[in-house]
Amino acid sequence: MNRYLASRAVEIVVTLVLMSAVVYLLIGLMPGDPINQMIAGDPKMTSEDAARLRALYEVDKPIVHRYLAWASQALQGHLGYSRSFNLPVMKVVWPRLLNTFELAGLALVLSIAIALPLGMWAASRPRGLADYTINLLSFAGISTPPFWLALLLISLFAVKLGWLPAGGMADLRPGTGAGTALYERLRFAALPVLTLTLLQLGMFTRFMRGAMIEVLRQDYIRTARAKGVDARGVMLHHAFANAIVPVITLLGLSFGGLFSGALITETMFAWPGMGKAIYQAILDNDYNLALVGLLIATFTTVVGNMLADVTQAAVDPRVSLQ
Repeated sequence: MNRYLASRAVEIVVTLVLMSAVVYLLIGLMPGDPINQMIAGDPKMTSEDAARLRALYEVDKPIVHRYLAWASQALQGHLGYSRSFNLPVMKVVWPRLLNTFELAGLALVLSIAIALPLGMWAASRPRGLADYTINLLSFAGISTPPFWLALLLISLFAVKLGWLPAGGMADLRPGTGAGTALYERLRFAALPVLTLTLLQLGMFTRFMRGAMIEVLRQDYIRTARAKGVDARGVMLHHAFANAIVPVITLLGLSFGGLFSGALITETMFAWPGMGKAIYQAILDNDYNLALVGLLIATFTTVVGNMLADVTQAAVDPRVSLQ
C-alpha cells in the first residue's frame, strides 16, 4: 500500500506540473493581455504608462520566462495576485471553493443516496413497470440541458410559487442566529442543489442498475438463492458489494467536480463558486487565478481516482494495488 501511494503521489506531482505548463501556455496564447484591458478601462492611460505596467507585470517578457517565474514563486507558497479581484489568489479562491463544495457536495450526497436504492430496485424487477419508469426518468435526467432545467425550476419555485429565491446567496447580517443563518443558507442553495442532483441522478441510477443486473446473473447469486437466502439478503449481502465496484469508479471521476464547480448552474443561479470564477478569470486573462483554479480541479480529480482505486481494493478482494 505504501509503495502504491508513493507512486501515485509522484504521478500527481508530474500531472500538476504538466497541467500548469499547458494551461499557462494556452492562456498566454489568447489574444490581448491584462494591460490592454486596463487601457480600455482608462482612456487617459498613455503608451508610456502601458509600457511601464507591462514591465511591472512582466507581460513584455517571453511566456516561458513568465511561467518559470510563477513556478518559482509557487514552490515558495506564493500563488500570485488576482488582477480581476485585486486580491491574493488564495483569498479569492478559498471562499469560492467552499461555496462550490457546499453546492456540489450536497448534490452528490443526495444523488448517491437516491440513485443506489433506485438502481437496485430497478435491477430487482427487470423489464417491469418500475424498471421502465426508472429508466425513462434516468434518460430524461441525463438528456436535460442544465440551463433549461435551471430555468424551469426558477420559473416554478421562484416565480410562480414564490417559495424559494431565484439566485444568489444569503446575505446574513452580524448577530444572526445559527438556526436562522442555516435556514437562509439552505433556502438559497435549494434550487441549485436540486438542479445538480437531478442532473447526476440519472447517470448514477443507470450505472447502479446495469452493475446489479450483471451481478444478479452470476452463479454465486443462484447458489445463494438455492441455499435459501431471501431476496433481501441476496441483494444487500451478495449482490450489492460486487455491484458497487464500478459505481465507485464513477464516483471517483465525479469527485473533481466537487471543487472545479458547475459553471452553467453557478451562472444561472448567480452562485459565487469555482466554476464561475475560473471562467471569468480566463476571459479576463487573469493568469494566476485561472491557473490555480484549474490546478485545484486537476488535483481533486486525480486524488478522486486514487481514492476510488483504494476503495475498490478495500471492497473487492480480487482487486490488488500491486
